[in-house]
Amino acid sequence: RFVPGPLFEGPVTPAGNTPIYKANGMTCYIITLLTTLIIDLTGSFNLSKVHSEFGEIIYITKFFHWEMGYMCSMDIQVDRAGYYLCWGCLVWVPCVYTSAAYYLALHSPPLSPPLALSIFCCGVLAIFLNYDADSQRSLFRRTGGSCTINRQAPTFIRASYLTGEGRVRTNLLLTSGWWGVAKHVGYSFEVLSSLLWSLPAGLPKDRGALLAPYFYVAFLAVLLTDRAFRDDDRCRKKYGEDWEKYDKVVKYKIIPGII
Repeated sequence: RFVPGPLFEGPVTPAGNTPIYKANGMTCYIITLLTTLIIDLTGSFNLSKVHSEFGEIIYITKFFHWEMGYMCSMDIQVDRAGYYLCWGCLVWVPCVYTSAAYYLALHSPPLSPPLALSIFCCGVLAIFLNYDADSQRSLFRRTGGSCTINRQAPTFIRASYLTGEGRVRTNLLLTSGWWGVAKHVGYSFEVLSSLLWSLPAGLPKDRGALLAPYFYVAFLAVLLTDRAFRDDDRCRKKYGEDWEKYDKVVKYKIIPGII
């Protein structure tokens, strides 16, 4: 409540309102970590206890870094903060999204340094590509298209829609950079990074144990594919003919040539 942070304007709601958020999540997260470290140094808390809460911690760093990005996501704009979203954030995300890391903390097989380094580098690259795609879209939205993407002026389609009050508004649909490759190209990078996060587990001797390190990858692939189709349907109803124009330019939803 009291930690300062820059103000962030969320996407316009169907009623025409522009919500304002205070972007201080990452600052609060860092304060929490520093407080934990200080308490540990005093001897009143042992950091080894972090392992017992491991599942709730691997994932939240990225969450807070991209906190305001979630305010523009389909979860917030469409699904709203109902049971589905709240239960997912409080229960499902901490358990499932960290399951691979928790498994590896206890069952990680030995990896040769070259193999471990290769997986690490590919994982960092996948995360960077996801971040780069999000950055391009964020820059485009923030500047209203008055920017450069890959050293060129961005291309876009101007799409009109009606608000709940019957007013006509306009959004710009980016068709260059990563967003000219696929409508949700970031999803492919996110699934790839989750796969590389699990890959150090290899192929467990007990094939039944495959569920533990690779469940997150399978779930995320299904989740994001379903979300891409739902978003496409929502936007088609919202923008009408303008979305059809956009669909002809950016033909694929997630992976070019496949889906």
